[in-house]
Amino acid sequence: MNIDGAKSVFVQESTELLAEMESALLELERDAGNQDLINAIFRAAHTIKGTGGVFGFDRVVAFTHVVENVLDKVRNGELQIDPELIAVLLVCRDYIGTLVDLAVAETAPGPDVVAEGEKLLGSLQRYLAAPAGAEQTQRAAARPLVEKETVIKRDGAVVASDNWHISLRFGPDVLRQGMDPLSFIRYLARLGELVHVTTISDGLVKLSELDPEGCYLGFEIDLAAETTKDEIESTFEFVREDCQLRILPPQASIQRYVEFIQEVDMPDMKIGEILVKGKALTEQELAQALAIQNAPETEAAGAQEQSKLPIGEVLVQEQMVHREVVEAAAEKQQRLRTSVSAKSIRVDAEKLDQLINLIGEMVIAGAGSALNAHASGDGALIESVSTLNRLVEEVRDSALRLRMVQIGDTFNRFQRVVRDVSRELNKEINLVITGAETELDKTVIEKIGDPLMHLVRNSMDHGIEAAEVRLKNGKPAAGTLRLNAYHDSGSIVIEVSDDGAGLNRDRILRKAIEKGLVQENAQLDDQEIHNLIFEPGFSTAESVTNLSGRGVGMDVVRRNIEALRGMVELDSQPNVGTTFRVRMPLTLAIIDGFQVGVDKSAFVIPLDMVLECIELSDIEREHTAQRDYVNLRGEVLPFIRLRELFKVGGRPSRRESVVVVHYGGNKAGLVVDQLLGEFQTVIKPLGRIFSRVKGISGSTILGNGEVALILDVPGLVQEVSAMENRAVNSAA
Repeated sequence: MNIDGAKSVFVQESTELLAEMESALLELERDAGNQDLINAIFRAAHTIKGTGGVFGFDRVVAFTHVVENVLDKVRNGELQIDPELIAVLLVCRDYIGTLVDLAVAETAPGPDVVAEGEKLLGSLQRYLAAPAGAEQTQRAAARPLVEKETVIKRDGAVVASDNWHISLRFGPDVLRQGMDPLSFIRYLARLGELVHVTTISDGLVKLSELDPEGCYLGFEIDLAAETTKDEIESTFEFVREDCQLRILPPQASIQRYVEFIQEVDMPDMKIGEILVKGKALTEQELAQALAIQNAPETEAAGAQEQSKLPIGEVLVQEQMVHREVVEAAAEKQQRLRTSVSAKSIRVDAEKLDQLINLIGEMVIAGAGSALNAHASGDGALIESVSTLNRLVEEVRDSALRLRMVQIGDTFNRFQRVVRDVSRELNKEINLVITGAETELDKTVIEKIGDPLMHLVRNSMDHGIEAAEVRLKNGKPAAGTLRLNAYHDSGSIVIEVSDDGAGLNRDRILRKAIEKGLVQENAQLDDQEIHNLIFEPGFSTAESVTNLSGRGVGMDVVRRNIEALRGMVELDSQPNVGTTFRVRMPLTLAIIDGFQVGVDKSAFVIPLDMVLECIELSDIEREHTAQRDYVNLRGEVLPFIRLRELFKVGGRPSRRESVVVVHYGGNKAGLVVDQLLGEFQTVIKPLGRIFSRVKGISGSTILGNGEVALILDVPGLVQEVSAMENRAVNSAA
């Protein structure tokens, strides 16, 4: 049994439910009367409790049950939602996540965790013990505790039993999925008393045909409990698609049992004996049900008999029929939801990574096949290889899209961060999110979370001023923090901006001089001064807070972003605010590249960053021998010679070309000897020894087996821009 796999799915689903719970609680602060949000929070807690019970995670079940009771009082109008209760529920949400992690890891909670749980239970018990108002008490008293059919009892209309009858048949793959059938029975016992349980093994086959990993079990269960059909169904939610479940409520109609006997794949007398033994039916009720089932004229006779009934009993029967129609519609809707959900499946991220790696190897093998085909001169072979490579490219694009996810979920996590930190700092800060639908590689999203967290915390702590300071400067008392994402030149740009005080240029320069980072007479522009905050250990904060001062750890932020082949920029204006702009590649696996050559060395430029290619004439080569720019249709284009940058040997080619690239609104030229055309590039990381080489972001393997270096265009463009600024400053 793959119990570990089942637990990993439980963790994943619990994480999603807790995220939904947190999001709904934060939204509830702004819209306290939204019943849909309250119901969503209750369902999340209820589902976690039910699924946790299936695995026997008693601590998860016990704590979440208390949270569920409080939410039930809110849902029924017995308890009013307020900021204090929301704060308690948010902390409870975090604690449930902790209990889930400990339970899955089979680790007992430490003293601190236990103490925190006892404190939270004390807070929750105060809400459970709170007296309800007269109106709320009446509403609570009127609400039925047990879902029963609304009928007036008469002989033959309903059964006498007050118990639920549950018929359960597991699918053959339940054991393979790591499920323990008995765990569901144990969890049902939490809802009430198991009056009778009959084990059904009619699905057993001959010993020679028996699958040792298959499940052949079923149960007929009679349960005495004050519960609802939804709560019973939630017990089996984890295996709902792999079992047959039928639930008959207390005092169900005889007709319901007739239909049940017809549906169950068992002899009538055998299922009848089980129903009588479990006290779901009396012998007389069973006989009546079998008589109805076996009498073809029952329907006509019943209609004739109904016409003789008093009007009150006719209405009662209509209510029963209406209820059964509603329940049938609900079951049909559930099957429809199951059918829709079956259109999407969960795939382990490691399997996707393996698929991408294999496709990368196909790309490399395809490039080698193309070289051999062209060398052979066989036209038919060249065309076949070209078709194959086109298909590989389509498979590559499809596989990469599988890993693309929207950044909105990452952004939404900061709702809680902004709420908690603003309260800790006694500041009013509003979070505005735009571009949440922007997609990028899941691997990038997972690794960008921590750097973004640091940027967000710093913006709140030392970017946005206190309310009194903002009012004095003519700003609204509440500060605004913005998260934005958009695509640009084959990259994704993530912006973290605030409308705070901005960076203090003079203070940064003074601190840099004190630390010996710059000379006292150095001529630096504003951008170069602002970038000093990314130096290790640099900070202008006068006091250290729990969130750290502006600059503390910013070198780590930049290093982590650059490790993902990204870069971070910033713009800041005094009393206007600061914007951190993080540029990241859309994917870390495979890109379309443009291959160039310098002497015998090959380089690859990301195709999305290539604007055009121009050939240097003899006159332009003479003019550019002593300068690092060229006239591009009246526009000054600074460039870098790759031969000089990477110290490539050999003599320059008689026909040099300039590849015009762009990044972040800036243009630059890369002078090369040869233009070798487009090339599907499988990105291979460089070894640690090459991690600090400027101008290189990775490597790839060519079709002939040689290694080509992938150029770090963002870094090169930034270097060209810095060279141009230094030239302008020195001339001034």
